[in-house]
Amino acid sequence: MIPGHLEPLANHLWQSTLFAAVAGLLTLALRKNRAHVRYGLWLAASVKFLIPFSILVMVGSHFGRPTMATVPASPGFAFAEQVGQPFAVTIPFTSKPRTRLRLASLVTPILGAAWAIGFVILLFSWWSRWREIRTALRAASAIDGHIVDLPIGVDVMSSPEFREPGVFGIYHPVLLLPAGITGHLTTAQLKAVLTHELCHIRRRDNLATVIHMIVEALFWFHPLVWWLGSRLMQERENACDEAVLRMGSEPVVYAEGILRICELYAKFPLQCVAGVTGANLKKRIEAIMTNRIVHKLNGVQKALLASTGVLAVAGPLAIGLINAPQIRAQAQSSERYAFEVSSVRPHNRETGNFADPQVLPGGRFTSRAPLILVIAFAYNVPFRAQGDSLIFGGPNWINMTSLDSVYDIEATASKQTIPDGLSDVNRTDRVRLMVQALLADRFKLAAHREMKEIPVYVLTVAKGGPKLDKADIEEKDCPIPPQNGRKDANVFCHTFNGGRGRGMHARAVNISDIAAFAGGWADRPIIDKTGLKGLYHLETSPWLPMELGVTAPSPGTKQDGVDVSDLPTLFTLFDRLGLRMESQRDKISSVVIDHVEKPSQN
Repeated sequence: MIPGHLEPLANHLWQSTLFAAVAGLLTLALRKNRAHVRYGLWLAASVKFLIPFSILVMVGSHFGRPTMATVPASPGFAFAEQVGQPFAVTIPFTSKPRTRLRLASLVTPILGAAWAIGFVILLFSWWSRWREIRTALRAASAIDGHIVDLPIGVDVMSSPEFREPGVFGIYHPVLLLPAGITGHLTTAQLKAVLTHELCHIRRRDNLATVIHMIVEALFWFHPLVWWLGSRLMQERENACDEAVLRMGSEPVVYAEGILRICELYAKFPLQCVAGVTGANLKKRIEAIMTNRIVHKLNGVQKALLASTGVLAVAGPLAIGLINAPQIRAQAQSSERYAFEVSSVRPHNRETGNFADPQVLPGGRFTSRAPLILVIAFAYNVPFRAQGDSLIFGGPNWINMTSLDSVYDIEATASKQTIPDGLSDVNRTDRVRLMVQALLADRFKLAAHREMKEIPVYVLTVAKGGPKLDKADIEEKDCPIPPQNGRKDANVFCHTFNGGRGRGMHARAVNISDIAAFAGGWADRPIIDKTGLKGLYHLETSPWLPMELGVTAPSPGTKQDGVDVSDLPTLFTLFDRLGLRMESQRDKISSVVIDHVEKPSQN
């Protein structure tokens, strides 16, 4: 699985690769047309690496939106608020998850260091070549443009250091000529070669080359960008060759001029310079000599290019625009459901132990937990003690292994936001929205929700039907917890006692509650697809920790201080409830962190 930090980059790379593939197909369809059209397509594929589609989606979603959107909470997953009971404190810090997190935390720094090394090497290489040309340019002598018959105001410099005719510079291009070139070429050959160079100036090819060099520096690890560079050079030179022939130069004279330059000077192109000998010389000479007829774009081809361009830009904008009403509605909900008073402070370990995020009566919210648990609560995604989290991205300091991740958070909502008599479920849903707003305000959290296909356990009804006991209470009659916030699973709804070392114990929970709570101890999420409604009374035995495997451990084996040699697996536990837990791959909602900062002091 790709580390969360690298998910946006991976998405951008495959989207850019797909865009380049579409551009390649278009160039094949236009292979009989002018080279400058194909060059434009390859240049667009290169520029796409600098413009992620997500930016266009974001721009589209901002049309008419006055504030930054927050991520809507998904009702599909219930966060296990009692994840800190029996083994909740110790399990997230057991050796295996910690080792996995440590290894995962090393991936991004290692890859980042490797990228930086390649980036610096490329920049240094190009800077050295640029400096070499600048040095040669300072020592060069100026040539009167009339001597080489240039009817435009372009500076012409000559030096033995110049290895071929070329154009250097972007804003004030300078034509570079090797010393003595006028004595080695005929007047017609020299005119054809100089026409080629003037074509580079008119097309601003050096600017396009610099843009692609930026792409190569940023994405040097992707072979496609180097292949794009070769295609750009090929079509750039083809386009100038076609222009030279259209302007009346004889193919034989032009080809002889290029070959004569190759005999006298270097046979490789200069970096930072648009020269005459670039690209595949053999193919170019063959194309020049045949002087084949190139076709202008017809109406169908113009429509194809136009529709492709519009789709590439308008498509992501439309996606953002379509989602804008929902995002604006959520933003308005988050503004409406905001805490009246809030306090955020770094946790002082001398003042008390960790405490999971919890909703208290009267609209109060408290937490003394790592920030990633607060985010999981706010966006209603399960955080599992085992396996990978469904929260991707973000810096390492928000994770369970960081001592800087724990904050004491206390917040209270107004009576208007959390009125008396509101059900426990509705109260929790509103508090989740308020915690999202608090995270955006104090931690500058920006996130978005994505559907990811990952390994999951699907919970279905087993053959023979469910073996669950109906709760003695209905949702509408669920009591409100006391003001101190302490919930007893034998009294209140949607509340558990226990954990894998004590089993699951609850007075009135639904199947989604059970899946979310048990999923906190599994190695992958558990998805409820039973279709069962209502509340159930639950009393189970402890179960075997999943990291020990499905085979019974030897007698005396202990995990977290509990003898687990005789415990059933979680699969067996659900089977006893008339439910079947099967391993599958499915799309599940996850949260991707785009930005987060450490909060300022109160």
